[in-house]
Amino acid sequence: MRGRLLRRGLTLRARLALWAALATGLAVLLVAAGLFFAVGRFLLAAQQDRLQSAATAVQSQVEDALRGRSGGNGSGERALDEPGLDAEALERIADAAPENRELELRVLTVVGQQLIGVATPRFPQDVGAALPRSDQLAFSADRQYLVLARPLLRGQAALQVVIDARALTDAQRAFTQALARLVPLALALALVLGWAVAGRLLRPVQTLEGAAQAIGTGGDLRRPVPGAGEGDEIARLALTLQQSFGRLADAREREQAFLRAAAHDLRSPLAALQARVEGTLAHPRDAERYRAELREVSRDITRLSTLAQHLLLLARDPSALSRAPVPLRELAAEAVDRARELSPEADIDLIAPAPLMVQGDRVLLGQAIWNLTVNAVSHAPGATVTVTVRSLGADAEITVEDDGPGVPPTVLARLGEAFYRPDESRKGDGHGLGLALVRRAAELHGGSLVLKSAPGEGLSASLRLPCYPAAHEPHPSPDSSTVERGGPWRR
Repeated sequence: MRGRLLRRGLTLRARLALWAALATGLAVLLVAAGLFFAVGRFLLAAQQDRLQSAATAVQSQVEDALRGRSGGNGSGERALDEPGLDAEALERIADAAPENRELELRVLTVVGQQLIGVATPRFPQDVGAALPRSDQLAFSADRQYLVLARPLLRGQAALQVVIDARALTDAQRAFTQALARLVPLALALALVLGWAVAGRLLRPVQTLEGAAQAIGTGGDLRRPVPGAGEGDEIARLALTLQQSFGRLADAREREQAFLRAAAHDLRSPLAALQARVEGTLAHPRDAERYRAELREVSRDITRLSTLAQHLLLLARDPSALSRAPVPLRELAAEAVDRARELSPEADIDLIAPAPLMVQGDRVLLGQAIWNLTVNAVSHAPGATVTVTVRSLGADAEITVEDDGPGVPPTVLARLGEAFYRPDESRKGDGHGLGLALVRRAAELHGGSLVLKSAPGEGLSASLRLPCYPAAHEPHPSPDSSTVERGGPWRR
């Protein structure tokens, strides 16, 4: 826990410098360890080669001396009955060549049942005595000498050659001492350089931090972020932040416009409702007049209720939406039936040849289809309205089209904005949220809303949603009140 808090307390620059120092120290240790073992093996191999060569050079002389003591018969039988050579003779053999003067020799022979050895004066005492069957190469007990034992005279004698190996241990000791001084120095140097380099690398981040703080304090989300571009990672990060701030600014402006429009649309019916109630209560009226006033009050309350319902649907959290199979043909049929009840004189047809299912929120999708239908009936009076449910590959499409007068391109471009109402439609009871809710429902379900129109050619609104392949809508039994014109599910 303490280490975690310490890491949290360090700045990014300090952490980068520490990581650089640790990486450098680890690299130095790895290289030093490799050199240590490589140089040690090289020096040891050189000493072993030198010892082998020296042993080969003196072996023949020692064997000749042993045979000479046996009377020159070449058998060596009598030479093994006595020590064979003395220390002075071995010293002369060792000093015969200048490169062998550092060697120390010992000859081991068996006299009776006893192993007798004759050695040069400085032969180390901690080297064990034994007759080897073949060449044996080893260190002395204190690792100060390298010892080669070689059999003589068919294994009945042995020659031990010793060379000073302290150069190896001295080299290792010197290397260790140098490493003990080098690693801290390398760590300190890496720490200083890492601190300097990290500061230089993080300077754009500090500039970006200051710009973000200025934007957050000033509230100007459209202020350019310094260094934004397509260069390195910092430049791309600055560009991403700038784009994110721009989207936040757009969202804030839309939210402010939405709230202003919502406040305006809520204020007007509330003010009218309050004035009507106060005017009704100010003077006595007959029962019929009270009923008329109450009908007007009910109309205002209905509009407020519809507006509140649409606002709640627009503000729904995507994570709170229910996800279940929704039958589109059934929702379209319900919307057509409600529209016919609302406007009995309207000419409304439903074409739904096949059942289609989507995964989503039934309430939200039902409201979206109803909004498309009632929008066509309300804003194209006397026109024929056709609601079509069909499959387009992996998508399902609900299209509501009319053969009314249509809308100009300037109006079509803004349809679907929250609280937008063309001037000629403001006299109605709408509040400009119907198509906005349809567009929002399409976005929440991974679909889209496409509007097409031209003056004199009517308006077509298509809600496209991904199909739900795992289920099929049950085929309901059409009744006589809803089935018309061309067979089942054409209304």
